[in-house]
Amino acid sequence: MERRAEFGRPGWRAAAQGMAIGIAALLVAGCGGTKVTRIDPETTVDLSGRWNDTDSRTVAEAITQDCLHHPWVTEHLQRQGGKVPIVIAGAVRNLGTEHIAVGTFLADIERALINSGRAQVVARPDERGDLRLERADQWANASEETVKRLGQELGADYMMTGAIHTITDQVEGKRVIFYQVDMTLMDIESNLKVWVGQHKIKKFVARGQFKP
Repeated sequence: MERRAEFGRPGWRAAAQGMAIGIAALLVAGCGGTKVTRIDPETTVDLSGRWNDTDSRTVAEAITQDCLHHPWVTEHLQRQGGKVPIVIAGAVRNLGTEHIAVGTFLADIERALINSGRAQVVARPDERGDLRLERADQWANASEETVKRLGQELGADYMMTGAIHTITDQVEGKRVIFYQVDMTLMDIESNLKVWVGQHKIKKFVARGQFKP
């Protein structure tokens, strides 16, 4: 009973409140070390020297520009009466040990192709399933005036595939990272390689800019 009386004293309550306030202050102080600043997505920021969004975008644009300014495009237009080529983005293999967001790179390739106006792009295999399910659902539920017909998909004329190679050289706190992106465009009907392109990136990273 005496101990309960001690815990009920105003002094003890004040001390407990003081401890709670102190803990809260420590938590707030601990969070104060994090600062987030929003920047333009187009801004180039290299923190580690590894493959990043800028590399993905610039390589995709360079590869696409090179691809679409070679004779195969003119030859295709002549054969097809002016119809632009239809391209599908195939597999791009990451042959290095560094993690690379290949899906983002493929999306950048598709965007660059479409925005060029010199090619059309059809859905990749992992995207077509949802489209086919939607068409099947429309046949069961949509009005006759708005339902989309089956069997009307456009077949691609060409498939673009590629690989990303990475070579790293490191000594005494300094590192050089070399990326080589090899891309190939193939005629789907004949298996003919109509274009082969390559883009290289080389980065020098000094001590303190990466973890060993």
